[in-house]
Amino acid sequence: MKTLFLLRHAKSSWDAPGLGDHERPLAPRGEKAATLVGRHLAAHHARVDLVLCSTAVRAVETRKRVMAAMGVPFPPVEHERGLYLCGARTLLERLRDAPDSATGLMLVAHNPDLHDLAQELAGDGPAEHRHALADKFPTGACAVLVFGAMRWRDLDLGAGRLADFVQPRKLS
Repeated sequence: MKTLFLLRHAKSSWDAPGLGDHERPLAPRGEKAATLVGRHLAAHHARVDLVLCSTAVRAVETRKRVMAAMGVPFPPVEHERGLYLCGARTLLERLRDAPDSATGLMLVAHNPDLHDLAQELAGDGPAEHRHALADKFPTGACAVLVFGAMRWRDLDLGAGRLADFVQPRKLS
């Protein structure tokens, strides 16, 4: 089985209007949210073997805070500019190229791509999680999907079970 953690970057700061979108850091609210999500994942024994992360500053800072809050050694991380606002199909193809040695894979990226991808992959799971996901994929949220596939290249649309949908506002 494979577990996929789709993590949307936490709330970013708009305090420096001259910064480009790619360069915006986390807002204090986003820093707190990322820590809460990491603690939740740790409390639920999440295991991440590899992280694929957008190079946007807010995504990188989210990943670092989540991993630090999980309290485990950081897994290998691949920072990729191509994960920045690329579309759900591109994200899916990137996931299918992940090494099968990674049982738990975290993707840190952006909306609307993550929301679209999560909805396309989730075919089952508790109704409360599926309804919340259908409504929106807020900043800092993490969709946890479990697949029966043994290889990432075999990820199919609708084949995932939405095991958890972690939303920071529900953790505070």
